[in-house]
Amino acid sequence: MQVYALEMNDFCEEEYSLIGIHSTLEDYKLAYLINKKLNTRFFKAKEDLQFTREKKKASFSIYNYENTKYDFDWFLIANSYRRENQTVSNELLLTSETKTYLIPEKKKVDFFLKICGESEYDFVMKTINSIKSIENIITAYLIDKNTLKSKDFLIF
Repeated sequence: MQVYALEMNDFCEEEYSLIGIHSTLEDYKLAYLINKKLNTRFFKAKEDLQFTREKKKASFSIYNYENTKYDFDWFLIANSYRRENQTVSNELLLTSETKTYLIPEKKKVDFFLKICGESEYDFVMKTINSIKSIENIITAYLIDKNTLKSKDFLIF
């Protein structure tokens, strides 16, 4: 009788490409422009990606696109979440802002585009070049997911 040994990584590691996008656009506007340029159909997910870190809740907007022709699932994810903090001091209402990052080691990245499934390098580079040509996109580039310490936040 043959015995097969599987490691936990065999179940947890999914194949995906990760693109970092720098832009001043709002999430909904970026999704609209990507839909227009790449002929995709990103839609806002019913629920945001939510985490609790250091007793503070953070909610990151996420947009989905399912490509059944090529068997890809795409996700457009915001990298930052802003929360207003209000305090009362000497009868004054003071407001401050806290910014939380999904991937803290990539603070300059505004959005991530995660393409699930095995995709060819040329396809990913063509997608990146198309995204770069969108007005108000500063830059877009491929991110090596193996260099990320917080890549577990991208598993959903």
